[in-house]
Amino acid sequence: MSSVNMEDIGMDKVGLYSGTFDPVTNGHLDVIERGYELFDRLYITVAQNINKKTLFTVEERVEMLKCATAHLPNVEVMVCSDKLVVDFAKEVGAKTILRGLRAVTDFEYELQMAQTNRVLAPDVDTVFLTTSLEYAYLSSTILKEVAHFGGDLSKFAPAEITDAVIEKIRLTADNK
Repeated sequence: MSSVNMEDIGMDKVGLYSGTFDPVTNGHLDVIERGYELFDRLYITVAQNINKKTLFTVEERVEMLKCATAHLPNVEVMVCSDKLVVDFAKEVGAKTILRGLRAVTDFEYELQMAQTNRVLAPDVDTVFLTTSLEYAYLSSTILKEVAHFGGDLSKFAPAEITDAVIEKIRLTADNK
């Protein structure tokens, strides 16, 4: 019994990696770059999380992601603000949602989301990549906190991202 080669019939493997990315960190980029190797096309979506208060606007987060992923030609950064991520995945032809895991606490939440998505869209799977050990502690929240207190951000995100974080935190502090 032979299997069908997707390339032979012109079908790309399309993945979708979604997050708040407020801001994008080296941990996010680790998952993006490794996920990039798994798909012919990878959509990165800046999604709305109604439970999070963000520092950066959606437009700013999109621009930071575009800058950070400019070296990856088959990556496209988009916004998903008015629908469920699983519905957006179906809309762009992604059969796989990519998620990153740092710790057991991430797994519990991500498993619930993956199972919910599977009920909503049985034809869309979720694939988990564990973040490389060097970034297992890193979150956007930690990056912003270190920036707020003037710490060195060079190990947390690309320079253009850390510059934007420092400037935004300075502006936010000036407006208080």
